Amino acid sequence: MDRRTTKRIATAKEKARPELTNFGWNTLHLSSRMNLDPQKCRDTIDRVDGSKITYEEFVERYERPKKPVILTNLLNDWTANQKWSLERLGRKYRNQKFKCGEDNDGYSVKMKMKYFIEYLKRNTDDSPLYIFDSSFGDRHKTKKLLDDFKVPDFFADDLFRYASERKRPPYRWFVMGSARSGTGIHIDPLGTSAWNALIVGHKRWCLIPTQAPKDLVKVTRGEAGKHPDEAVTWFSIMYPRTQSPAWPAEFKPIEAVQRAGELMFVPSGWWHLVLNLDETIAVTQNFCSVTNLPVVWHKTVRGRPKLAKHWLRSLRAQRPELIPTIDAVQLDRPVGVQSDSSSSDSSSSSSDSSDSDSDSNDSGKGGTESVPHRMGADSHSRKRKPSPASSSCSTDCANKMRRSRSK
Repeated sequence: MDRRTTKRIATAKEKARPELTNFGWNTLHLSSRMNLDPQKCRDTIDRVDGSKITYEEFVERYERPKKPVILTNLLNDWTANQKWSLERLGRKYRNQKFKCGEDNDGYSVKMKMKYFIEYLKRNTDDSPLYIFDSSFGDRHKTKKLLDDFKVPDFFADDLFRYASERKRPPYRWFVMGSARSGTGIHIDPLGTSAWNALIVGHKRWCLIPTQAPKDLVKVTRGEAGKHPDEAVTWFSIMYPRTQSPAWPAEFKPIEAVQRAGELMFVPSGWWHLVLNLDETIAVTQNFCSVTNLPVVWHKTVRGRPKLAKHWLRSLRAQRPELIPTIDAVQLDRPVGVQSDSSSSDSSSSSSDSSDSDSDSNDSGKGGTESVPHRMGADSHSRKRKPSPASSSCSTDCANKMRRSRSK
């Protein structure tokens, strides 16, 4: 790499993970120690030809019972299959900046595509930087990426679209990273479900039922070292435990290796994490459907009351047939789907919206696959001033506020 590229990469890394300045980014030597062969990874998930089932069949077999599944043959006509290669992305978006992290003060860390591709090809970092950009569709010079894919019919009726593009939580990400990058274990916010369409490479997934307690599925701070929230840490420490006879059978993970051309469906409430096994390029979205509306409404009212008020007005006007479903939601009773405070703290949707209040852990600040730790959603592609609250909270709270993630 030339001097300028090296400098730009070093600057981004220092801003995104200052705690690694002295410790080092490749101190654990995972690039040579970690086995990332897709053939060596377990795969226990259902695979279904998405072109051969109806919407009603998908809902009854997978969405309503909240069962993860990989759908095939849904991306065949996407032009992303031809356009989203490293070579073509590097040529067309060479000088465009994409978000690959967030600094300690909540500001986006961005890198030009040409520098990131050099980093992606050459790095030996234990847990590398990862493009997870939610505002690509808002920027004039990158929004053409939207033309390269089409939301599958199974997920097209996203009810959050009635909340308006400006007010709704961040929901769509362009995702690109090298081997060992990924997203730590989390639950997607506000009870949303998610889909993740992989164009290039292989992703390793573990998905655990929502009833699993947080302290069972998460690495403790004492054993996590310098990478407490990273996928590489979870697979090194927690994954072997899930294979032990002592692991509760009801929380046995569903495992998958997602391949290029496949789409992962992550139901509402499931714990999940993703490890990239090689160079990967994907697009992912969170959504609220008619099926999971009761859960999403329950969590939105409790976590984002201003957003809920605006959304309800819009639904009354445009989807009045859904109001009885909303009215039937018992807000004073548990909804049966966990919230993960670390996923809600992982990005900046409430700060990027005029609706900035929250009365629960599930404040809608996250994404799917989901959004990687340390990265805000940056839904309006603007810098944010740290909130007064962030300066007065504890160290643990401050660390949570700058983390970000995900199908």
